[in-house]
Amino acid sequence: MIYFYFDFSTLVKVYPEKQKWLSLQSEIDVAKRERKAYLPKVYPFNPNFISDYKGYKLGMSVQEIDRLLAFRKKDKYVNSAEEFQNITKVSDSLLNAIAPYFKFPDWVTNKTKFKSFPKYTDKAFAKKEKIIPIDINKATQEELMKIYGIGEAISLRILKQKESLGGFVSMDQMNDVWGLSPEVIEKLNISFRVTVLPDFKKIAINDASMKELAQFPYFKYPLAKQIVTFRSMNGDIKNIEDLIKIKGFPVDKAKIIGLYLSF
Repeated sequence: MIYFYFDFSTLVKVYPEKQKWLSLQSEIDVAKRERKAYLPKVYPFNPNFISDYKGYKLGMSVQEIDRLLAFRKKDKYVNSAEEFQNITKVSDSLLNAIAPYFKFPDWVTNKTKFKSFPKYTDKAFAKKEKIIPIDINKATQEELMKIYGIGEAISLRILKQKESLGGFVSMDQMNDVWGLSPEVIEKLNISFRVTVLPDFKKIAINDASMKELAQFPYFKYPLAKQIVTFRSMNGDIKNIEDLIKIKGFPVDKAKIIGLYLSF
C-alpha cells in the first residue's frame, strides 16, 4: 500500500553540475583510451650525445646515464650498440628497444672500406719536391706569378720597383712593395734570394742635386731638401750615420739605403 500511495519522485534531486559532468564523461573516456594507445615517436640519434632528459625518456636509469656521461667526459665515443651496453650496463630488453634508432657517423659505419690505401711507386708522391731559390733580380714575371697570391698587377709592381732601384739588394725590400701580404712575402723568401748584389750606378750623396735625390725611391722631395740643407751647413756627408741624423730619414731602412749610395 505504501508503494501505491507514496510519491518516491520527491526523493530524487537533480544537480545541474552533476548533469554537466556526466555529459563530458564520454569525452574523457575517449581521451584516456587515446592516451593509452599513444606511443612517442623516436627518431634516429647518436647515442654519444644522450642528455639526462633524453636518457630518461628512453627508459634509462640515472646510474646508466651517469656511466655514459662519465665515459664521454674522457673524450671517448661509443661506436656500436654492444659498446654502448658495455659502458652503460643497460638491460638486453632496453638495448633491443633503442638500438635500432642508433645512428653513428658514416666514417664509423663504413670504416671497413678505408682499411688500406694504394701504394704509389712514383717517388713524387712520397718525397716533397725540393725548391731551388732563384735570384730575385733575374726573376721573370711568369716566375713571380707562380707564387700563390701574386697576379699580373703585383708581379709588374715588383719588376717596376726593381727597375727604379737598379736592382734589389735584400729580400726585405719586398715589404716595400704595395699589395704584398706577409704570407706572400714568406713564400717569396722561399723561392727567391739575392744571390749577388746587382751592378747599378750608386748615387753620389754629396754631389747629387735635389732633383736627383728626390727621384730615388727611398728619398721623397722633403727628405731630399733636408739632405741638401744638411750638406750646405755641415759639409760632406761621410757615412750613413750622418744621414741618420737628418730629420725624416727612414732609420729602419738605413742599411739597405746605404748600399745604393756612395760617400
